[in-house]
Amino acid sequence: MTDYPGQRERMVRRQIAGRGVRSPKVLEAMRKVPRERFLPQGQGVRAYDDAPLPIGDGQTISQPYIVAYMTEALALEGGEKVLEIGTGSGYAAAVLAEIAAEVYTIERIEALATMASTVLDDLGYANVHVRHADGTLGWPEQAPFDGIVVTAGGPDVPDALQYQLKIGGRLVIPVGKTTWYQQLVRVTRIGEAEFRTEDLLPVRFVPLIGEEGWAS
Repeated sequence: MTDYPGQRERMVRRQIAGRGVRSPKVLEAMRKVPRERFLPQGQGVRAYDDAPLPIGDGQTISQPYIVAYMTEALALEGGEKVLEIGTGSGYAAAVLAEIAAEVYTIERIEALATMASTVLDDLGYANVHVRHADGTLGWPEQAPFDGIVVTAGGPDVPDALQYQLKIGGRLVIPVGKTTWYQQLVRVTRIGEAEFRTEDLLPVRFVPLIGEEGWAS
């Protein structure tokens, strides 16, 4: 029988804390969420690989370190309302839900949205709300958000998402002029129409497709 809790602990120690993620809340969330439950049947043996993995429909579940890094970059303290763009398998939403009070997550591929919603419900994440829609437009009726995280690479930062941040809120998103290489950036809203952008690290994500992203 596979020792998933032991694999999770080693993942946190070696892949995440070992690479500099320090937030106790993020480390604890990564210890708790069963990544194996968010993979297609038969792939559980690879659940704690230090790599992204395919989940179908040309999409991937992100490398655990990247999930932890992006979550830490939001600087959540607990109790926040967070928007995620690109639900995928639902794994990152579950990690966010261990810290934030409410997580709203949008997936453009209906089959993935349905699958993620089922797994999240099965695991008891009642504070995660899944929508099948164009994530580049955000979730305006639930705005503003304390944090927004985007798990696909766009050509620019969507205006719709920036303006759905609270003042002081943070948006973490991969941005690049090609669909195969991006820079992870953090945008902080510091005024009604004023934003500060920081470069974090080079990354490679699937394309952010939608009205304010890449064309399908």
